[in-house]
Amino acid sequence: MLKFSFISIIFLKLITGLAAKQPNVLFILVDDMGARDLSNEGSTFYESPNIDRIANEGMKFTRGYASCQVCSPSRASILTGKYPTNHGITTWIGDSAGEAWNKRGRNDSHFPPEYERNLRVSEITLAEAMRNAGYKTFFAGKWHLGSEGSWPTDHGFDINKGGWDVGGPRGGFFAPYINPNLESGPDGESLTLRLGQETADFIEAHKDQPFLAYLSFYTVHAPIQTTQALWQKYRDKAEKMGLTESKERFLFDRRLNVRQVQDCPIYAGMIEQLDEAVGIVLAKLDEFGLDDNTIVCFTSDNGGVSSGDAYATSNLPHRGGKGRQWEGGIREPFYIKFPRITKGGLKNTTPVNGIDWYPTILELCGIKIPKNQKVDGVSLVPLLKGKAIKNRSLFWHYPHYGNQGGEPSSIIMEDDWKLIHYHEDGRDELYHLGNDIGEQNNIFKKENKRSLQMRKRLDAWLKQTKAKFPQPDPKFDSKKRNFRWGNIETKGKEVLEKRHASFLDPKYQPNKDWWGSQID
Repeated sequence: MLKFSFISIIFLKLITGLAAKQPNVLFILVDDMGARDLSNEGSTFYESPNIDRIANEGMKFTRGYASCQVCSPSRASILTGKYPTNHGITTWIGDSAGEAWNKRGRNDSHFPPEYERNLRVSEITLAEAMRNAGYKTFFAGKWHLGSEGSWPTDHGFDINKGGWDVGGPRGGFFAPYINPNLESGPDGESLTLRLGQETADFIEAHKDQPFLAYLSFYTVHAPIQTTQALWQKYRDKAEKMGLTESKERFLFDRRLNVRQVQDCPIYAGMIEQLDEAVGIVLAKLDEFGLDDNTIVCFTSDNGGVSSGDAYATSNLPHRGGKGRQWEGGIREPFYIKFPRITKGGLKNTTPVNGIDWYPTILELCGIKIPKNQKVDGVSLVPLLKGKAIKNRSLFWHYPHYGNQGGEPSSIIMEDDWKLIHYHEDGRDELYHLGNDIGEQNNIFKKENKRSLQMRKRLDAWLKQTKAKFPQPDPKFDSKKRNFRWGNIETKGKEVLEKRHASFLDPKYQPNKDWWGSQID
């Protein structure tokens, strides 16, 4: 009997050891979250203790980047391990291209090129690779990688809760929702909390098998909406911090006005509700003892919206935001927590990119990259283990116009050196991020030799990846464009200042369709 018990114990240990070699994955992707939108990233206005926990208990990459300054390209890069030039989605799906761009009445000088409007069937996504290796795969939230026939369940996810064509929450952030893949909850239910709970329920139902839970929030994308209680909390906090007396919140930067201060109580409420939803999922991992064997990843798809859309946040000291070519548009929170190989509180300054998630997660799970999936990213596992990866150049190509003031451009980054090439007029900017994090001092001419070498490498990469470029509009009228910019800088700024000051007015009332934020 004793002999049998001893053998049984050994057998159980072996089984447990084998199971431990198949970690679970919780991938959390936020829409439009800026690099400074979390308290652990330096925000003194927003509060995010649950998300901070991921950063504090894992490895925080202080130079984490999205693969593009807008959403769809970055999302495709995470799932394929490829640069946007290689998977073909180079702007948000639904954006205008070619002569159709003229219908927007922006008087821009070029026509943006066409792009892939569905994630290619030929791509072997992260979800497909993991499902083929025996993982149960789950998706919740924003997809925005194609229309019906190119939804999550067409690209490797067994279950889809809320992912479809659109990039924003139709119907807003409170039920009733307008979503063919998510049953609406009772009026007033929070979409953000609902997605967190759906993910937690999936984890509980599949706790005994390896899983990929891909939680892709619609928040903190526009429209900015929160509850009455959270608005009140952050309105009062802004007052205590002296932020209600701000006389000027916006600064015109090249093409649009850009928010310079974090004081929007509505957006702050969205951050807190996002954090609460993340907390629901983390608590479920803790409840079933899955924390030690679950890889938790956290990031965003592009920079915070400081201009255009809802003008919701400030990314300072980073310049610009979503849609723009500066650091505010591409630098992101980028955390990996896996207790089996990483100690808590680690920070890494190596520049890493959204293309790296694919090979990193697969290596951590003991899965080989599929032979037919040529990836551009590299595994970050050596960094998680305290080692280094080979120095490399990182690239971005965005031949479109951002709704947030972005310009058609390409980027090459090498260590602290960042070169931006603009496709409208062929000019270049070179910044040393270590000395100039705000990208205010263009040293292209001063560092002429380095500039030309980097530009040569950028041109070679663009040629190699068969990048598409914008084409000149023969009817372009610079006077009309400059007139438009002048109006934005003057009248537009005046409207913005009044609107955002009103959010802090003690008598502020939300829109009538904010079910979750009505006063009883």
